[in-house]
Amino acid sequence: MRIAHEIVESSVDGQELYLVAIPNGGVPLARALAANLAELSGLEVPMGILDTTLYRDDLGTRGTRPRLRRTEMPSSVDERVVILVEDVVNTGRTIRAAMDALMDFGRPRAVKVVSLVDRGHRELPIKIDFVGKNIPTRPGETVRLRVGDRVKAEAMEQAATGGSSDALEPMQVVVLSENDSRGFDAADGWGGDK
Repeated sequence: MRIAHEIVESSVDGQELYLVAIPNGGVPLARALAANLAELSGLEVPMGILDTTLYRDDLGTRGTRPRLRRTEMPSSVDERVVILVEDVVNTGRTIRAAMDALMDFGRPRAVKVVSLVDRGHRELPIKIDFVGKNIPTRPGETVRLRVGDRVKAEAMEQAATGGSSDALEPMQVVVLSENDSRGFDAADGWGGDK
C-alpha cells in the first residue's frame, strides 16, 4: 500500500507511530495500514479506535439520535505521532471532532491524517497528510467505499457521473447523487458519506 510507504518515509522513528481509526470506514483501512507498516518497518504499530460522535458540532442539527460506537485506545498517545485514519474526508468536521476527542487521551507529539478519498469540500482548515485519491464531487453527491480487510483492487461504477470506473483503483468507489435510492449497510464494510 503506497500510503504505508509514505508514512514510513515521513516518520522519524516508527516506534512513535500510533494509528487511530475513525469508525466505521477507518477501521479496516487502519488494520491494513498496521499490517503494511509491520511488513515494511518490522514494528508492531499500535492501533486504537476513536468514536467522534459526542465531539461533533452538528449533534443538535441532525434531527436523529446519535449512534455511539466503541472507543478502544489500548495505550497512551502521549508523545506519539498519531495518525488519524478516515475513509472519506469531505468538510473536515469529522477530523476536527476526532482531534478534540483525541486530546482527552493525552498529548500527542504530532497528529497526521490518512484518508483513502479526499472530496475537498472543506468547511474547516483541515489538511490530509496522506491521501489515496482526490475525488471532487458536486454538492448533494455522496462517496461510498467498500474496503475489505485487504483493501482489494476492484473498482465500481461512478453512479452519479456515468464515468469510467477504470481510474478508481485500488478501492471500490461509488459516487451517489442526492436522488439515488440505493441503500447501504455500514456493517457490510461500506463507509463514507463525509
